[in-house]
Amino acid sequence: MIPKIKRVLYATDLSENSTYAFRYAVNTAEKHDAEIIILHVIDEVSPTAHGFIKMILPERDIERIKGEAIEEMNTRLDEFCKRELREKPQCLKRIKAVEVREGYPAEEILKIADERECDVIIMGTHGKGLLTHTFLGSVAERVLRRSRKPVFIIPLPKE
Repeated sequence: MIPKIKRVLYATDLSENSTYAFRYAVNTAEKHDAEIIILHVIDEVSPTAHGFIKMILPERDIERIKGEAIEEMNTRLDEFCKRELREKPQCLKRIKAVEVREGYPAEEILKIADERECDVIIMGTHGKGLLTHTFLGSVAERVLRRSRKPVFIIPLPKE
C-alpha cells in the first residue's frame, strides 16, 4: 500500500526553475490535501573563505551578517509564495513552515525531510548538461541517491 502524502518538502534555491517546481509542490499538496514545508539552504562557506572572513571581520559581525542574510531570504521566500499564489490565496494556508538553513544543501534537505516528517521531497534541477552533471554532480542527484523518501526532481521546462 502506498503511504498517504501528508507533508511535502519543497526545497528551493529561488532560481529560474523554482516557480515551475513550486507549482508541482502546490499541485501535489492540493491533490493529497497535504501541508507544504518550504526550505532554502544557504550554502556553507568553504573553510578557506571562512578563515579569510574571520581575519577581516569580528565573529559578532559575521553572526550579524548571517542573521541578516537569513532574514532577507525569509522575506524573499514569503514574497515568492504570495506572488505565486496570488490567484490561489487559499493555498497559502497549506504552507506550514518556511525554513532557511545554512549548511550543505543536500544534507540539510535530507535532515529537514526527516525532522519535519515529510512524505515526499520536491525540488527543481538546473539541467546544466551531461558533462557538468557527470563531473560535478548536483544537489538534486545527491538527495535522490540518499533519500529514503520519494523525490520528485522537476527539470526546467524548454519554453
